[in-house]
Amino acid sequence: MCTAIANHGGGLYFGRTLDYHAPMGEEIVVIPRNFPLILRRQPRAESHYAIAGAALVRQDYPLLFDGMNEKGLCMAGLNFAGNAVYLPAKSDKINLAQFEFMPYILGSCAFAEEAVAAIKDINITSDRFSADMPPAPLHWLIADRSRAFVVEFVKEGAMVYEDLAGVLTNNPPFPVQMAMLSNYMNLSPALPRNNFSKKLPFTPSGMGFGAIGLPGDVSPQSRFARAAFLNCNCSCGVSETEGVCNLFSMLGCVSVPYGCCAAEGGGFESTLYFSCCSAQSGTYYYLPRGGLKVCAVNMFSQDLNSARLARYSASVISSLCGGAEMLGGK
Repeated sequence: MCTAIANHGGGLYFGRTLDYHAPMGEEIVVIPRNFPLILRRQPRAESHYAIAGAALVRQDYPLLFDGMNEKGLCMAGLNFAGNAVYLPAKSDKINLAQFEFMPYILGSCAFAEEAVAAIKDINITSDRFSADMPPAPLHWLIADRSRAFVVEFVKEGAMVYEDLAGVLTNNPPFPVQMAMLSNYMNLSPALPRNNFSKKLPFTPSGMGFGAIGLPGDVSPQSRFARAAFLNCNCSCGVSETEGVCNLFSMLGCVSVPYGCCAAEGGGFESTLYFSCCSAQSGTYYYLPRGGLKVCAVNMFSQDLNSARLARYSASVISSLCGGAEMLGGK
């Protein structure tokens, strides 16, 4: 599941829902510039851009779900089962395991176009992080303050698409999702005109009737259409508070409540957390399911020249309620 949105209405506010059928054990992390990125098939990166985001930490190493770097480049990985294809190592490529792709791009690229250029030389391998952790089938949304791109590694190779809608969900592949948006080209945030018949004096009985027909279910195709309509018609505003609140409002419209989406292996898919990256301030905002407090970490409040990973555990974050909390000040 999952939905990601890159909104350029007032800078860049980039966020996602993470939807899954079991707790992920995520933490908010800040990866400082001198924390070594250990790569299986490439030299370790002893220094790189600082990164803040949500991650599962194993063996003191962060497996990023989403995040941004100190230059304002943002990235999120979403489930792409059945279509993601990872290949054996190639001698003429930069070979990266799936879990290395996001820290590699965020650690080395300042802008989205720079990331797109780098991807041409990258091959994603099927290396496991550990015996119990096979590579997750993903595709990625990458955005900076002006543009957004989708990256898919499929049987045809590495495919990069400019994402004018600024959204990503899951299957089908991105070009199919974009083509399906034409089914909703008659929708509008404005009040509808009566095109039914001049003989019948219809008038709207309330607000919002211009968007009748926008799908409301939680399938990837419907969430893609709903997120695209919202993102293309909503500006996140000029202030950071307004920007973060508006992005969380949009993400709330594509979230998956517990109990409405059965998972294949039992239980239910549901939204575990919401996130929002402010490229302007370098702040990572996080709201866990059931939480009443938006927690935030400003990466520039950390020692970004450190070699030690900064971690904020989900148990601490989830215990906060009411109001707002900034974590990790100097």
